[in-house]
Amino acid sequence: MPAPRHVRKDLRAVYGDGVGYSVMVGAGETYIPAFALALGMSEVLAGWIVSIPLLLGATLQLVSPLVIQRLQSHRKWVIACAGAQAVCCSGFVVMALVHGLPPLLLFVIATLYWGTGMASGPAWNTWVGTLVPRRVRAAYFARRSRGCQAAVLLGLVGAGLALHFGTGAEAVLFVFASLFVVAALSRAGSTWCLWQQSEPHPMPRNHRIVGPREIFRRARRGRNGRLLTYMLAVQFAVQISGPFFTPYMLGELDFSYLKYLAIIATAYIAKMVALPFLGSAARRFGSAWLLYATGAGIVPLSALWIFSESTGYLLALQIVGGCVWAGYELATLLLLFDHIHESERTSVLTVFNLANAAAWVAGALLGGLLLKLLGADRAAYHVIFAVSCGARIIAIVFIAGLRRVEFRPRPLAMRVLGVRPNAGSISAPIVTSLATPENGGAPETTEDSRA
Repeated sequence: MPAPRHVRKDLRAVYGDGVGYSVMVGAGETYIPAFALALGMSEVLAGWIVSIPLLLGATLQLVSPLVIQRLQSHRKWVIACAGAQAVCCSGFVVMALVHGLPPLLLFVIATLYWGTGMASGPAWNTWVGTLVPRRVRAAYFARRSRGCQAAVLLGLVGAGLALHFGTGAEAVLFVFASLFVVAALSRAGSTWCLWQQSEPHPMPRNHRIVGPREIFRRARRGRNGRLLTYMLAVQFAVQISGPFFTPYMLGELDFSYLKYLAIIATAYIAKMVALPFLGSAARRFGSAWLLYATGAGIVPLSALWIFSESTGYLLALQIVGGCVWAGYELATLLLLFDHIHESERTSVLTVFNLANAAAWVAGALLGGLLLKLLGADRAAYHVIFAVSCGARIIAIVFIAGLRRVEFRPRPLAMRVLGVRPNAGSISAPIVTSLATPENGGAPETTEDSRA
């Protein structure tokens, strides 16, 4: 039976929102560290341009549950945050066109950009769950994920080529301004699509705000406590080196924007290709098994950058890294978010955003300080890559006692599982999607959200 007209309208709008958001990520967000370098910032500051604003933004977004409670609407809050994020993209345009503005302003704009983005994510997860009928959810989000992944890749490639052919400092800044105009317009289109969506259930039944103290008490004493601790430990370990791969490639290795694009896109494509197979493996062997395998696989990735600067070697490493990170993100996503009740979902994800950002920034600050103390040369980068590897080994201790999920072999089935795309193996693991419990808690699909 065909879906009612209003449902079909909502589904088209949800799809359009995802595509517009993804173009913004690919053409704009991914290149913010490179933009910082083009403005003349140091390699350390360029590495921190994501980390520090991310923590500040995560702090700002803590107001989300209270504002939503006051508005009595998830839709209104998501639309407001999306529109504000589009305005922040316009702020990047001003930074590119107006010379002589203080670098601190870029940190302020980036803080507002990530704050509004993260504030919309948990509410979007709760809201969209009321719009997509359960019977079509798996097929719909698989199709939507493919569209979003293609949109990010289009944005990545288009922006990389534009930067490659832009010559001279002023020309490059003009290209960056053009890219952020595209990002702003894409987010504005995404906001319009959000406006077109209905809100049949403004607030979930028995909606409640779960405070940070209660959430961390559950994490410490509950069965998922080790998992949460492990995820935060991995985030800290990865961020010791993660934010500095872009300055390393563009600064120390003197990669062209075209070569930089190839490195980034390769990891992303590897993730996109690997996800259906990883989803099948998770369904057959269990999410815990997938976490053990990929948790071990991420350990040496940063250290492997030390051994060669050959483009072929780095591309091969990105393929491996993209696949491993895709599995890690999928496994942690399924294990952590399968059983978050709809009535608590917004507040729980909001607090987790803050904890995740805090771990991100702590690792990035340590890596940046080490890099600065050691002279910020090629050898210094190699040291932080090795330190990150060592910290990942220590993090494995926290999953040694994770409760294993009972092994129940299931037929292998191809399925596209969508997560919010990022830069693959050289980016940080951020839980950006929410698994939807189906069939007794087994997630049918994951939604490429802004959580």
